[in-house]
Amino acid sequence: MNAHLRANLWLLGSTVLICCVLYPLALWAIGQGIFPDKAAGSLVVDKDGKPIGSRLIAQPFTSDQYFQPRPSAASYNASASAGSNYGANNPKLRYRVAQALGPIVKYSSGPKKNQLAGPDIEKWFQQDRFKGQPYIVAQWAEAYSSAAQDWAKDKFNSEYVSAWQKAHPKEVEEWLKKKDISEPKPEDLAVPFFVSFSHTFPGTWPGVVEKKTPEGNTEKRIEPVTEDTTIRANFFDMWLQEHPDAKLLEVPADLVMASGSGLDPHITLKNAYYQLDRVADAWAKKTGKDSTEIRMLIEGLLKQKASAPFGGWAGVELINVLEVNLELRHLMSRFSTRAEGNGGPA
Repeated sequence: MNAHLRANLWLLGSTVLICCVLYPLALWAIGQGIFPDKAAGSLVVDKDGKPIGSRLIAQPFTSDQYFQPRPSAASYNASASAGSNYGANNPKLRYRVAQALGPIVKYSSGPKKNQLAGPDIEKWFQQDRFKGQPYIVAQWAEAYSSAAQDWAKDKFNSEYVSAWQKAHPKEVEEWLKKKDISEPKPEDLAVPFFVSFSHTFPGTWPGVVEKKTPEGNTEKRIEPVTEDTTIRANFFDMWLQEHPDAKLLEVPADLVMASGSGLDPHITLKNAYYQLDRVADAWAKKTGKDSTEIRMLIEGLLKQKASAPFGGWAGVELINVLEVNLELRHLMSRFSTRAEGNGGPA
């Protein structure tokens, strides 16, 4: 009996020692000795040595001055890595892709070749008719109710919907009777809100604008607008339905489609080139320099940073969005400094 007990204890002790101490220690030693950077999470640090991200995880970039990563179904949250799992025939996938395309899609031929379709989407929107019927915003809210609810969930927008709710008690009461909701949230009232807004301000969208206060401060307000990036995004699909013969330039798939993890840190070089004009124009405006010169600088950076997997033996050329954007910021910072020293704008 004692012999069996000792054997089991030796087996337990050796297993714990090997699996919980020696094996992890060996992996740590190999990682730190051969590829310490990757073993530490491929962290990217700022000039003060503070981690600001990882080369393995995408981060959101929304400014026109920077290249933007692939769309993320996980909202770039590393603790919630996941794809949307929308099937190819899922209308939500079509609408999400349409939202991404609206502000960036260009004509592929004709007199407006390589020009954005966005201005034409806005002009069509201002006519306030879809399939011969008026009140286009109301039609949008009823057809894409989940998108309307997402809009109303935003804190700033929800406050505006709540203010509308107080000012339109009869409309709200009638809607609640149909839905059997006693204490509605702003998103529950998204559809009747947009219907009411569309009838009150036809051919406009509740856009966020910045206004100067009498004290000289800047504050954000929601006002009816006829030109807005949100209009291009939300109404591109409806515009396309009425303009099926529009010749549009194809975009790289990774510009509008999420990866399986929703956190892919890379985009294709083709994707980066599609964004290049926007990025170059934004930096040209900021530095006061010629956009062609800026474009050449950024294009050189892309070529320098682009690489294909497995040393170029497989796949297409990719760029790491975080690395390129950080390098871009440093490059433009030096460029702006030289411009300022030469009497040019910073």
